[in-house]
Amino acid sequence: MSVYAENTAAPVKAPTAKPSDSLDKDSACTKCHDENESKPILAIAQTAHGNKADSRSPSCQSCHGESEKHLSSKNVAPDVIFGAKKGVFTPNGVKDQNTACLTCHEKDQKRTHWQGGAHQVADVACTSCHETHAAHDKVRDKRTQPDVCFTCHKDQRAQVRKFSHHPIAEGKVACSDCHNPHGSAGPKLLVKNTVTETCYTCHAEKRGPYLWEHQPVTEDCTTCHTPHGSNITPLLKSRPPFMCDECHDGPHASKNPVAGAAEGIQGGLTGNPANPSSSYTGRACTNCHSMVHGSNDPAGALLQR
Repeated sequence: MSVYAENTAAPVKAPTAKPSDSLDKDSACTKCHDENESKPILAIAQTAHGNKADSRSPSCQSCHGESEKHLSSKNVAPDVIFGAKKGVFTPNGVKDQNTACLTCHEKDQKRTHWQGGAHQVADVACTSCHETHAAHDKVRDKRTQPDVCFTCHKDQRAQVRKFSHHPIAEGKVACSDCHNPHGSAGPKLLVKNTVTETCYTCHAEKRGPYLWEHQPVTEDCTTCHTPHGSNITPLLKSRPPFMCDECHDGPHASKNPVAGAAEGIQGGLTGNPANPSSSYTGRACTNCHSMVHGSNDPAGALLQR
């Protein structure tokens, strides 16, 4: 018998692919909510929420509720309406909107501290920052994220445009590099438990340990620096020596070679105006104390020996 003999057996039919429940539910919505909508409803297919290859992807009803009455009549609102602006229907309260999102997203480690966090307490809705149906969610893009945050945080918008600033406007640093908007165990929604730990994430060279530590460095970087922007480089709150004077207001250990007497920090100009202390000229205190974040060199009384 030829190997090419015709197979007379009845052909086996391929199993009919049955649409997933998620697609079935979505089709009931997309009969009306199609590309003619004023808002890009169908753009959700270009996001993780619309990826039907992922079994975790929600259907329309997963977020907006079963909305059986709405399916029967367009004059009846869906169970859950997101947003803040009143359109055809009035949006649900912030708590109801966020509950729909947290049904899936609360398990994420980054949202562990959402309850009781600053944004939750202030009744900020997830949709105040996120665009679910848009192919490009601005708040998830480092280049466009600050503009979303600056909608509320207008003081910070002004600060990042000052002379000395983190490269936020340049798209190299985003707000979420330092802050966790979904809640944090630390202050100011910081990604770490303290200010210094957060700063060390990038500025690891300031961590030390050093033989001679500068106390503000180990306690709180914002004692000297303002993180969002300053007109004094590098992000300083005020210029030396005046900033140094806020803590170091006692007599200085060295002697003024011109005046010939022990000088006080505050007396740098008043002691001999014609020949002011070198601490008040040029780079001020940093003329001598250049390693302000810490040093392994001798200091203090050892310099007089």
